[in-house]
Amino acid sequence: MRVAEALREGEHFLAGCEIEESRLDAELLLGKVLGLNRTELYADGTRQLTEDQAEEFRALLARRGRHEPAAYILGEWGFRRLTVRVDPRVLIPRPETEVVVERALALVHDLETPEVLDVGTGSGAIALAIADEHPGAAVTAFDASDAALDLARENAEAAGLAGRVRLVAHDLAYGFGTRRFDLIVSNPPYVEPEEIDGLQPEVRDWEPRQALVGIGMAEAIAAEALAALKENGALVLEVAAGQADAVSAELRRLGYHDVVVTRDLAGIERVVEGRR
Repeated sequence: MRVAEALREGEHFLAGCEIEESRLDAELLLGKVLGLNRTELYADGTRQLTEDQAEEFRALLARRGRHEPAAYILGEWGFRRLTVRVDPRVLIPRPETEVVVERALALVHDLETPEVLDVGTGSGAIALAIADEHPGAAVTAFDASDAALDLARENAEAAGLAGRVRLVAHDLAYGFGTRRFDLIVSNPPYVEPEEIDGLQPEVRDWEPRQALVGIGMAEAIAAEALAALKENGALVLEVAAGQADAVSAELRRLGYHDVVVTRDLAGIERVVEGRR
């Protein structure tokens, strides 16, 4: 079986399993088997797969056909300038969260050595991206999951950022401690319990529920952040579709100023920020 034939077979199989981006996922999975990127696959479309490669490809297709996320099958996912390792211990970084990082970086752009806190770091994607793109940033990253922190440490080491990102096991119930920060950023759980069954199976059945489901988490973080931010320090929160107005109103009620909402690439009001 040649590369071009394998791609057609993979696309057809995944489409039959109701996988939305069946062609793209077939390309990604075949690329993993062959060690090629998508461009290289098409440059070498007549290449013959070995029997072992064809068998491995079909095994990966079967996993994707059961709606296991492509990112978990690949074991890694791109996020801004980084590639981070991902598995079911953590959420898969999404394009809308890149907008969170963009706003966070804008708010500390003029600070030479900003102190940054990422609350609920998961894979470490936000914390690592900020450290990667602001060489002077000192980043602390909290998560209540030891399993997530283990993976975040792997990502920090792989990115060469372990010395600049401090990973801490910490639960929001205990506040943020006595340290003061120039920026606090978070992508908290924001799926409401009654909504979980309506999510795509890739999310509902595979991603960690404790990182997905939560009520009032953005508001709780905003309240705690008041005591942990320096004067004029900034808070940046990712919120669910339809929640930006309510979260913005709560920030103003708590006393934040310069409250701004930013839309994601799909045009959804996704990021809420304010200053202490």
